This record gives sequence, C-alpha cells and structure tokens, in this order.
Amino acid sequence: MVAAVSLQHVDIVFRLAGGGEYRAVSEATLDVADGEFVAIVGPTGCGKSTLLNAAAGLLAPATGDVRIFGERLAALNRQAGYLFQADALFPWKTALENVAIGLEIAGTAQTEARSRARDWLGRVGLANFGDRYPHMLSGGQRKRVGLAQVLIRDPKILLMDEPFGPLDAQTRQIMGNQLLDLWSADRKAVLFVTHDLEEAIALSDRVVIMSAGPAAHIIGDWRIPLARPRDIAEIKLDPAFHDIHREIWDKLKTEVMKGYVRTGGGAGGDV
Repeated sequence: MVAAVSLQHVDIVFRLAGGGEYRAVSEATLDVADGEFVAIVGPTGCGKSTLLNAAAGLLAPATGDVRIFGERLAALNRQAGYLFQADALFPWKTALENVAIGLEIAGTAQTEARSRARDWLGRVGLANFGDRYPHMLSGGQRKRVGLAQVLIRDPKILLMDEPFGPLDAQTRQIMGNQLLDLWSADRKAVLFVTHDLEEAIALSDRVVIMSAGPAAHIIGDWRIPLARPRDIAEIKLDPAFHDIHREIWDKLKTEVMKGYVRTGGGAGGDV
C-alpha cells in the first residue's frame, strides 16, 4: 500500500543570518500508512516540528523526498489538516464562525457551512457554545473548536504539533480521549508531535523517537500493541503500557539529557 505520508532521506537545513547553515534534521526516513496514528517524541530542539512542517509543505527539504499518497509534495499539502500548539482562532469571530470559515473560503455557501459547523461543534461537545468568542472559552474549549475547525474540511491526514501542550493534565486526558473517538470514526493518517511519552504511547499505533539536534535523526520506531478502543486513564494502568514506556524511555533519556545540555538547561523550543 502507498503510504499517506512518506519522508525519504530528508535533510532540512536553515540558512543563518551571519552566513553558514544549521542542519536541523538529517536523513529522516518515515512512512505513515493511511489510517495509522504515529507519534513523534524527542528532546527539545530535535526538529519534531520541522518534520511536521515538511509534511505540511511549509518547508522544502534540502535533500530527500516528501511524498503524499505517492505523489511528490512540491507545495502546500492540501490533503492535510494542521492543528498547532497555539490557538489559530480568529478572536473577532464566534466559535461557530471559526469552525465554518474554512468551508466558506473554499466556496461553500454560508448557510451550509454554518450548518455543518454546528454539527461539528456538537461532535466535540460544544453544541451550546457556538455564539461564544474565543476569549469566552476555556483553553480546552478553544482546542475543541480548533479540532472541529480542522476536521470539518475532512482532510485525509492530520498533522498535530503539541496540540494539547498548554492544557492541564485532566483536560489533556479528556482531549486525548475525544481525539481517539473522532479518529476511530474514519481512521485518518495522523502524525502527532509531543514531548509527553505517556501521551504518545496512549494515543498511537507507533512511537518514533528522534535524537537530540543538530542533525537530528530517527533513532527508534516502536509498534504499540495495546488494544483499541482505548481510554487513556485506563490504558496507563495496563502492565504492558509500563513495559513499553520503560523500553522506549531507556532509549530516549540519553537524548533528552543531550538536548537539555545543548539548549542551556532546557531553554528554547523546537525548530
């Protein structure tokens, strides 16, 4: 089967203002099958978000190929929906208007777009919040609006960059379960970036580990043999979960310490 997302020997290089270059990612090869949920974890600054941006068509690799369902990606990835860590909602629009806007821009009549937006707000548990502006919503509610905003366009691929990072632990768990419920309905390909190894294991079919940068590369790829459907709180009590966590962390912890030292004790973010 043709992979939904295929990164083949990808190098990502940034030009520095004073001359020279910074090699953020080196020789990254990764396939994500249609319907597969793959999480990427690694130390701060290792290029996780950079790989996601390459899959989105926001960055062109210096060498290597990015292919989407077998076709070489040479521009924006129109088959992907991207959920960022920071809210991407328009503050002057209501929740309903924010969810509908992608369809309206694509040419869907406003009446139909807003009808579909109401349906999606219901699916994410916000049926009664359509008239609220972003500043009137909690962090978790804004994330639900953002998720509906992405999913209403029915992308074949979901790219998610620390989407639940700013949320408290309880809200992250609720959002994770809601994401799994929505994903289970039609099994889109998902590439999910997170710093949280427990979150990665609980959500995904595979967990991919990246080394510390610069020239970060993929150093491990684990299949997660935990049964679905999953409840995040319950799956973390499974002895198999702890066995997998221990095995992956044994590989990851050295790279986390390298990243900690290289970023001056943890300062800074991903490139």
